Amino acid sequence: MRVFEAFPAPAEWSERIADHLAGRLETAPARLAATVVLLRDTPGGVLEAYLAKRATTMVFAGGRYAFPGGRVDPLDTEIAPEVWAGPSPAWWAARFGCAEADARALVCAAVRETFEETGVLLAGPSPDSLVASTSSADWEADRLAVEAHELPLGALLARRGLVLRTDLLAGWSRWVTPGFEPRRYDTAFFVAVLPAGQTAREVSGETEGMLWAPPAKALADLEAGLVSMLPPTLTTLHEIGRHRDAASVLAAAASRPLDPIEASVEKAADGTYALVWSLER
Repeated sequence: MRVFEAFPAPAEWSERIADHLAGRLETAPARLAATVVLLRDTPGGVLEAYLAKRATTMVFAGGRYAFPGGRVDPLDTEIAPEVWAGPSPAWWAARFGCAEADARALVCAAVRETFEETGVLLAGPSPDSLVASTSSADWEADRLAVEAHELPLGALLARRGLVLRTDLLAGWSRWVTPGFEPRRYDTAFFVAVLPAGQTAREVSGETEGMLWAPPAKALADLEAGLVSMLPPTLTTLHEIGRHRDAASVLAAAASRPLDPIEASVEKAADGTYALVWSLER
């Protein structure tokens, strides 16, 4: 069943929303970005997702819980074919309904941002193997170099004799930032299972905390006012929470439509605003 959800807009958004609705605000272009929902099954059979609290100093979604991710970097388009394994850029382009170069960049950005923000690397020595661990000092030095944009992900993979495992990603959704925001993103949401032997850890300067949590628990904390999230995050948690394990999430991803989702704005009688979008329950 599809229902409509509403997200009360913070008071500090009101002026920009009013200007946007009145046509007084120039709409910023939406830049490409990628987000990865890391999943794991606990020994007790509980599905958990990885969430990070974005640093309060971050311009976009500062202080809120979110999944690892960020905007596409120009170097993400330059990854060489020899370090690419799994579905091709053309396949991903058809999946997301975008240009092949954009699809290549989105997949690369998804893997790169996950590595930068969690230390998890979706790559291996061959198309059917995985990096066992990335927690050593030399791996951390490489992660820092990638994070500082001193070392492109493609160059790191080539130097270490690895291939990017695009088959470990599955497209989940695509969200576009509402038009009143000064910084807008067209974000591809992917899901992926935490590779065996690797550990997601708090390593990025863009975060202030992390946790693994069942979707229902994270949403309960949101309802209790203990955490804050934007609509794409809470919607994704609702959707993933309907599945019993990570394998079920990946199976469901294969048939999901990836049409862009952009919340609309509604004004209440008291003059406040809310973002409204539909959600499958």
